[in-house]
Parts: sequence; C-alpha cells; structure tokens
Amino acid sequence: MSVLQLGSRRIGDGERCFIIAEAGVNHDGDLGRALELIDAAADAGADAVKFQTFRAAELATAEAPKAEYQLQCGPAGESQRAMLERLELDEAAHRELFQRAAERAIVFLSSPFDFDSAAMLVEVGVAMLKIGSGELTHLPLLLRLGSLGVPVALSTGMSDLAEVEAAVAALRQGGCTHLALLHCVSCYPADPAEANLRAMATLAETFGLPVGFSDHTPGIAVALAARAMGACIIEKHLTLDRHLPGPDHHASLEPQAFAELVAGVRQVEAAMGDGIKRPTAGERHTRRVVRRSLVTARALEAGTVIDSTMLEALRPAGGISPSRLEQVIGRCARRALPAGHALSWEDLA
Repeated sequence: MSVLQLGSRRIGDGERCFIIAEAGVNHDGDLGRALELIDAAADAGADAVKFQTFRAAELATAEAPKAEYQLQCGPAGESQRAMLERLELDEAAHRELFQRAAERAIVFLSSPFDFDSAAMLVEVGVAMLKIGSGELTHLPLLLRLGSLGVPVALSTGMSDLAEVEAAVAALRQGGCTHLALLHCVSCYPADPAEANLRAMATLAETFGLPVGFSDHTPGIAVALAARAMGACIIEKHLTLDRHLPGPDHHASLEPQAFAELVAGVRQVEAAMGDGIKRPTAGERHTRRVVRRSLVTARALEAGTVIDSTMLEALRPAGGISPSRLEQVIGRCARRALPAGHALSWEDLA
C-alpha cells in the first residue's frame, strides 16, 4: 500500500491514524462558532479539522429539495439551496479559520464543491482536499481538482467499485499523485449494520492506496472497529451541541465524546502491536506464578530411577517445566530429595 505524504505527516499502513474532526457546516453560518469548533477539535486531540466550502448557486438548483435528514432544520418548505446559502463562508472567513487552526497546531482541511472554491482553498493554504461522496461521479470536477497539486482524500459513499475506479482514474489523469480513499455510508446517521467495514480491505487491495473510514454511525464503536481493521484515516462529525438546529448536528459527536473517540483510537493502535507472538513484559510475573514445575510426589532416595508416578506438576514455575517430562523420566536422583521438591537439572544424574 502506498503512503500519502501530508507535509511532514505520513498517512498509510503502519503509520499513526489521522483523525479528522468534521466540523462541516455545524457552524450554521456563524464564523464565531466555526472558530469554536476548531478549538474543540484541537482540545479533543484531533489531527485535523475539516469544513465545507461551496457556493450554493453552483451546487443546487433553486428548486432542489432537501435530503430527508436535512428537513429538520430551517423554515418549512425551504429549498436545499436556500439552506446552503445560510451556511456559506466567504474567503475572508476561511483565512481566519486557517489562521486559528495554525495557532492551535491542528491541520485545516475543507471539502470543496466547485473548482473555484478548491482553488481558493489551495491559495489559503489547505494541506489536503477532502472530496465528499456526492462528488464522486462528477468526473469533470475531479479531473480539474487533480491538477491543483495537493493531496486528496476521496469519500466513496453511495458508490460501487467501478464508480470508485472511474473517480480515481479522473483524479490521476488530472495529475493527483497523493490520494487516499475513505469508505463511507452516506446516511445521517448510518446504521452500524450497514457499515460494511470489510469494504475497506477491498478498496485497499484494489487500488493500493491508504484507506480510511468516514463514519456517520452513532457513537464511537464502529470507528474504533474501523481502526482495528486498518483504517489509516478516521473522520467523524463534531458539533458543539447535538441539539442545535443545523442539518448535521444530530449525527455528530459533542466535544467530550470526540475526545473519547481520539483516546479510543490511540488505545486501539497501542493494542494492535507488531504481530510477533511472544510474552509481554507484563506477563513475566504472571508466567512464573501460574505455570508449573515438576515436583516430587514423595521422598526419593539418592540413586532412585525416576518414573512418572514419582512426579506431579504444581505451581509455581521456576523448576523443570512439565513440558520436559520425557527428558526427566529414566534419570536418577543425584541425592535424596524430599517430597514436594521442585526438580532442577542439578538434582538429576
């Protein structure tokens, strides 16, 4: 599997998982709240905070309906475009967000939905473009985005393997050389039973690229499972309050829960180890206490030829292991041995 180089950071198999706090549009069009989301992401230990950058008029028609999960926010009968207009952030806001992220030592990312927005993000200094699942079949856009010279993480929700192949080809044809794929289920929230985490392995084997998981399931369990199964990137929505009226809040984690996700991912990474089967440092004392030694079942005179009836295996370890029984039988006691004596090789002739 290849490695995606993000500045000095390497993303790929064997590297530390890159955790993205998806602030998205959970700022509800309020720059102050967007800045608070950056602080919350940094405080939670995320590696990156990600927003969405779009021009509503270039994203949806005036009559485009809202998705089912978006219907809970905004005035009754509001179109998708009207909702998006309320959630736009201009270039000046993006520059302020980028500066705050730099001050908090967290990577600033965003998902562009048109080429001009993407070009603006690159000019602002974005380290990587995250392409949302909805744009996966917009091959003309992907072709142009590939020419911008920055790494790309492509979400693959709602797609089959052939569609992912076409999207990857378009990005590469455009010139993209650093690319990662994110398995995703584009439901808000997503049913854990539909997470299909094994699809990450399919993507990795098919394309030889770093693969992660953009998680929309409730809680953190599925994201932790994804990391255990090899996800190089974990993305999860972050909100300041799940009860706010915007479209994505209810499918997001609040700051404390996001901090628990980060801690959990790091615990999973530590638990994965290096794959070599050997006793751990922590097992050394336990091994001596719970393993057994060969012990004399009765007193033996010097010169006694030892057979199995004269021995039993009892805790603790430290003497001759029961695994060596066949090498003990037929040997002679070098000296008189009391009952309950843990045999050593010095006892045997």
